[in-house]
Amino acid sequence: MTFLSVVQMNSQNDIEANFTVIESLIQKSKAQGASLIVFPENFVCFAASKQRETAAQFESIQQRLEQLAQRYDIWIVAGTLPCPFRPDGSIIEDGRVRTVSLCISPERTEARYDKIHLFDVQVGDAVGGYQESKFFEPGTDTVIAKTPFGNIGLMVCYDLRFPELALTLRAQGANILTAPAAFTYTTGQMHWQLLLQARAMDTQCAVLGAAQQGWHGEKRQTWGHAGAADSKGQLLDIISDEGAAIITVPFSLEEQAAVRASMPLMQHRVLLQYPAGSNTK
Repeated sequence: MTFLSVVQMNSQNDIEANFTVIESLIQKSKAQGASLIVFPENFVCFAASKQRETAAQFESIQQRLEQLAQRYDIWIVAGTLPCPFRPDGSIIEDGRVRTVSLCISPERTEARYDKIHLFDVQVGDAVGGYQESKFFEPGTDTVIAKTPFGNIGLMVCYDLRFPELALTLRAQGANILTAPAAFTYTTGQMHWQLLLQARAMDTQCAVLGAAQQGWHGEKRQTWGHAGAADSKGQLLDIISDEGAAIITVPFSLEEQAAVRASMPLMQHRVLLQYPAGSNTK
């Protein structure tokens, strides 16, 4: 049996203050016997106006996180960080950055995922409209990180709404799906828990949804409720309190294998191409 921690934070624009919270949560996770801790989106700095400034520190922030993983002997899914270059090292010339989720072992960074689905939507909150594509360049590749306790399929926030991505990760060998997020209060209240459980049910993977919660500046409010669902789609635990918090849940590859064997969804899956027109006369 392995134990996995999922984090809720109320990150602001002070990187050092956020790192103090990050380390304290890692200490709590280790005390609870966890092998992995998953942080939310924008966990090191939550400030729209500082994306490029934070992105310029990407490599130094990555090194700090690697040091924490080594110091506490724990795997870290480093929520998301803005990054000014692509996985091949090429600079993003138009001034945008990429939203990057790193999987870090106690030895090194093992995997990098660049968020594929960008949040360009209208929401009935104080912000109103969101256009991530104006500031972020989308990624193009799915990523699996191999760990001693199972393969992790990396996702980010809005990705949760696209079952095709989760199913692709399952087909590529994922046992666990991570979803660092900063859901708006409005959309989170409607769909956050539902999406965690739906993607777990679709893929028969454990789904770990780390979350931002509360106010970030005067306009941006996030829903929070960091949670985890098991391979049956059942909710294992969810945070209902405000502010920084952590839950730690059990995970077993053997139990997951039994779930998948009893209901072999991937073997039964039929991929159909439906006609564009209607056959109705």
